[in-house]
Amino acid sequence: MVMNTYTCPAEALADLRQRGYEADFNFEDGPYGLYCGDLDMRLDEGDYKVDEIYRFGVESRPDGGAVVYAITCTSGIKGIIIEQ
Repeated sequence: MVMNTYTCPAEALADLRQRGYEADFNFEDGPYGLYCGDLDMRLDEGDYKVDEIYRFGVESRPDGGAVVYAITCTSGIKGIIIEQ
């Protein structure tokens, strides 16, 4: 897998969207791990795989910076998770 180099989360998001990662997922408490409001879709750990991970400012910021995950669901839907 070839990982790209981005200078900020917005740059990563723009490129991932161009490559088909369109659904926006969020971490969710409860029996499921992820939720996409636009699709009303909940996923647990076995329903997706992480394709790429990009970390921004994690080392230099006391609050931890941001992490962008590109995922693919077992149904074929591609999405993004942003952890801040």
